[in-house]
Order: sequence, then C-alpha cells, then structure tokens
Amino acid sequence: MNRILKIGMDVHSTNYTLCVVEPKLEGDPDLLYEVQVEPDCWNILQIIEKLKQKYKEDQLFITCGYEAGCLGYTLYHELEDHGIKCVILAPSTIEMPGGKRIKTDKRDAYLIAKCLANGGYRAVYVPTSKDEDVRDYIRMRDDHRDLLKIVKQQIDAICLRNGHKYTKTRWTGNHLKWLKELELSSIDRETLNEYMLTFQYLFEKLERLDARIEEFASEEEYIEKVKKLRCYIGIKTYSALSLIVETGDFHRFAKGNIYSHYLGLTPGEHSSSENVNRTSITKAGNKHARTILVEAAQCICRAGIGRKSKALMARQKGNDPAVIAYADKANERLRRKYHKMIYRGHHRNIAVTAVARELACFVWGMMTDNIGMVEP
Repeated sequence: MNRILKIGMDVHSTNYTLCVVEPKLEGDPDLLYEVQVEPDCWNILQIIEKLKQKYKEDQLFITCGYEAGCLGYTLYHELEDHGIKCVILAPSTIEMPGGKRIKTDKRDAYLIAKCLANGGYRAVYVPTSKDEDVRDYIRMRDDHRDLLKIVKQQIDAICLRNGHKYTKTRWTGNHLKWLKELELSSIDRETLNEYMLTFQYLFEKLERLDARIEEFASEEEYIEKVKKLRCYIGIKTYSALSLIVETGDFHRFAKGNIYSHYLGLTPGEHSSSENVNRTSITKAGNKHARTILVEAAQCICRAGIGRKSKALMARQKGNDPAVIAYADKANERLRRKYHKMIYRGHHRNIAVTAVARELACFVWGMMTDNIGMVEP
C-alpha cells in the first residue's frame, strides 16, 4: 500500500517543531505525529526513520517543507542530500485561518503541513550552492560600499561644521589633497584624519573585493553570461554577475514581463468598480537585482541617442554579432523611450523606472536566448 506523508516544519535557530500529516481526499489532513526537537537535520532524519519503521508494510512518499526565513537553504540541502524531498514555502502563500488569534510553533507547523497536503502554496526557488556563495560575497561587498558612503557623509559633515565646502567634483585626487590641507583645530584635524584612515581602508578594500568579483565572473559557469550582459549600457562585470546569481535560472520565467514583475518593477493597482487606479511599482521580489537595473537605467538615460562609447564597444568585443545587435537595439530603444517620456511631461524618476522595467525584459531575452521574444 502506498502512503503519502507530509511533514510541516516550523524552524528556528533554537528548535524545530515537526508536524506529520496524511492527506485525505476531502477535508483537512489527518494529524499523525507532533514533536519538537533540537535544530539539527539528524533529528529530522531519525523521525523519518521511525515513520518508516511504523509503516514498514507500506511504501512511504514523504515530503518535508518549511517557510522561507533567516535560516536560508541549509536545511533544504541537507535533507535533499539524504534523499528526502523538501520544499521551501513562500511566506506570502501561508495564511493564518480567519479569526485565529493564537500563534504557536505547533500551529505554524500544522499549517505548513496542511499547505503541503492541499497544494495551496508557492515554492521558493532554491539557488545552487555556488550561486548562493557568490551572491553572499557580492552582498558583503555592497555592505562595505554602504559603509564607505557613510564615511564620506561624515567627512563632508565635519568640513561643513567648520565652514569648509568643496565646490568641485568630490573624492578626486584634488579633493583629497584639499582635505589634507584644511586649517582645523588640533582635535578636529585628528578627528578628520581618523575618518580619512577609515575612508582609505574601505576604498582599498572595495578595490580588492571588486578584483575578486572579476575572478568569479571569469569562471566557466558565468563567463559567457557575463560577456553577454556587459553588452548593455550601464551593466559591467559586477552588475552582470549580480543579476545572474540573484536571479538564478532565468528560464523559470515564461516571459520578460513576468521577470520584471518578479523584480517588483511593474506598477501596482488599486481599482474598484469602474475606477482604475495605478500605483507606484510594487517593489516586491529581489531588491538587489531591482537596484542594479535601476542604476543601469540611470546610465542609459544619461547617454545620448545614437551614441556608442569606446568602453561599450570594448565590452561588446568578442560576442556573437546577433547578441551585439540585440543589445544595441535595446540600448537605442530604451534611450528613445526615456526622452519620449520626458518630452510628454513624466517625472524623471518615473521615466528611469520605466526604462529599468523594460531593461529587465531585454535581460531576460538575452539570458534565455529569446532574442526576438521580448514583451515590454
């Protein structure tokens, strides 16, 4: 006899709460077992082994599942490595029953098990271990970039408090020389020097981290994809590799507009009856990839129509002519789109976001080899 079992897991850093249910054709699934264990995959495997001993005369089909959270994908990979099917559920698809005011670990585990039994959930995409590692490295680099930005603001602030303001382009060699020659009190000079030491340390570290990212991008699984994405204006090695590891498998999106919706670049809607009300972009999905596309769109919007820089031609060199033609088509179209929206009176930020949304469609087309199937 075949027996299907679903194990809902409410996972925390301190404990795992497991709920085992058996689906029925109608109604809620039958609750078979509840237990709370230490946060170790081995404990889950022991419980599964006990279930196999209990139902040793039956053939068991077991599926585990837990809600996406701060624990990441470690438990998923551990269970899959032991041959146990596991699913990570998107939090948005797990809803508490109406009117329920009591929340416990056992209730949460049962709710997850119930979603697994009834099929009313959306599974989270699980990246490969390599993509996850590179993604974490790039996010660490971004954290240091943010720290550098804060230090720059602090240096500007101490200069302004002492009545000094640099009117030319900042953070150039001349600006740094100007900072060293400022006439300040002994304590303020010591304070500024400490800030400058931190600035120099972070600046050099960012250069080292960027060099390491260049090495990642030259590895076999990334190099061709990175070369293709670098054909777009505003997308260099760092941006290209970030989009690749943040997205993972581009083929899981049927169309380019679905990918842009996944990134939260599409407008929301709050309509009722005959009143149609479009809101700002949803900002759902992957924030890091969305930010990269918006920054790339800023570069596209600054470029003149029909202009192709030497740096862009150097990045495009070595790619297939069809890829280069597709990227040139995208660059030209997006620049025209921006200028047309500005001419019609749209705010610049709205125009840039619209360009980023359409750029996401072109990126999807490039990564899935659907060069003629972009639907902006």
